[in-house]
Amino acid sequence: MSLVRLNIKGISYSQTQNGAYALILNEVDGDRKLPIVIGAFEAQSIAIALEKEIRPPRPLTHDLFKNFADRFDIVVKQVIIHKLVDGVFYSSLICERDKIEEIIDARTSDAIALALRFQAPIFTYKNILDKAGIYLKVNPKKEEEEEQDSVLMDDLLADELEINKPRENFKTKTLEELHTMLDEAVANEDYEKAAHIRDEISKR
Repeated sequence: MSLVRLNIKGISYSQTQNGAYALILNEVDGDRKLPIVIGAFEAQSIAIALEKEIRPPRPLTHDLFKNFADRFDIVVKQVIIHKLVDGVFYSSLICERDKIEEIIDARTSDAIALALRFQAPIFTYKNILDKAGIYLKVNPKKEEEEEQDSVLMDDLLADELEINKPRENFKTKTLEELHTMLDEAVANEDYEKAAHIRDEISKR
């Protein structure tokens, strides 16, 4: 399978989905965008890495990982988004130490936050981009492009979260079943579904 290189286009905050962000990755040699729903902490970490002038007073978790890796001569060479299952992207860190390569599983948001700190390229497979990539319409007037992109990203994020919303009627489930489903959702990194299950448990 052929790899496609991606760049970070930006991060969009949803005005309609509280606490949700969309990380938009851009195909380097094409026009497709790959939207990935991420949490607030990861969005903050990525935004700080993008803004070179922002220096947090103490190291964030991803900064700590970078400092730790530097101390022990570990380099993240590249990040590969290698799988998409039920709306969840799976990624790998390709690391090197003493000319020996290791592949480490990572959440996509964490992998990208680290890729920025190591200045490592980000890739995905063509079939994933074919499946999840979209075209964002851009207003031809340059001064309106940013606003247009922001609105489109917000709509896209709402659509993405709507797709991932659980279809089950949780009201018919017992508390024991809900706790089991919650554990499964967390294990599958389906945090949106987990949030809905948690809300139903709280109502009880």
